[in-house]
Amino acid sequence: MSLGAKIAWDDTVLPFQLDVSDMRGRVARLDGVLDGILKQHDYPESVEALVAEMALLTALIGQTVSLRWKLSLQVQSKGAVRMIATDYFAPKEEGEPARIRAYASFDRDRLTEGAAFDQVGEGYFAIMIDQGKGTQPYQGITPLAGESISACAEAYFAQSEQLPTRFSLSFGKSTEPGVDEHWRAGGVMLQHMPKASPFAASGEGSGDILTAADLVDGEEGENWSRVNILLDTVEDLELIGPSVAPTDLLIRLFHEEQPRVYDAQAVQFGCTCSEDRVRQSLSIYSAKDIEKMTTSDGKVTADCQFCGAHYVLDPATVGFDADNT
Repeated sequence: MSLGAKIAWDDTVLPFQLDVSDMRGRVARLDGVLDGILKQHDYPESVEALVAEMALLTALIGQTVSLRWKLSLQVQSKGAVRMIATDYFAPKEEGEPARIRAYASFDRDRLTEGAAFDQVGEGYFAIMIDQGKGTQPYQGITPLAGESISACAEAYFAQSEQLPTRFSLSFGKSTEPGVDEHWRAGGVMLQHMPKASPFAASGEGSGDILTAADLVDGEEGENWSRVNILLDTVEDLELIGPSVAPTDLLIRLFHEEQPRVYDAQAVQFGCTCSEDRVRQSLSIYSAKDIEKMTTSDGKVTADCQFCGAHYVLDPATVGFDADNT
């Protein structure tokens, strides 16, 4: 693949459909957008890996939703990495890029030399959809399980949505000759949309967390198994390397499934914080509350966890007792 073609596929999500097996999917490549997310912070490498995985999942999942405003993913845990939060903002106009932001909260002293997911303890994985003003936000959660955040996402879709879903992801630091070392991520999402299995619908069984295999049987089960076996042959360099375009990857993996592709969606790093939003968030506090937030030099300050923006405000102009004349 030429340099120009490689750049064209960077920071995109390509929707596709497998006509033979009646499944949909996405192929995502994140490069500059991931760099934009991670350069805002000085994360240890294990935390960077977790944020990279969450950002990639957010790009893949966000593109599947008929979204008017925002999709959020969140991991809350009792481990060294207490929280990972990501947002996917739908394009404002057709042809514009979607925007992604992400950050993590962690206890540096509790981090170990173990694998990235070992830094996450007991907790939950959540997906939230907010369609904007005048709508009721939706939230679904599932316990953290498996050996990766993507496994938690698969469990969420099986448990909360009864949608068989599979992710194959790769992410790491790119070390191409002549290019500065930077994080890069790529992945494939597969999703089948059958009716819930009798096991899922009846509420019977062991009480264990559902998996995709619990939701399909008969011909649908055979289709699901077949495409998963094909996806198992994917290699890391095909997902994140510079030589295989997403369209070529789909042909290589699923040519017998008759893949059909649609328009790719561009994504970029983007944050929605602003001074007005900070003022709005502080508008619920009284002057007495604001006084407690005021620094020794007489200012109220706020930092955006996503992009690092720093806001300095006059305490007399914030809160519901503010003098804005």
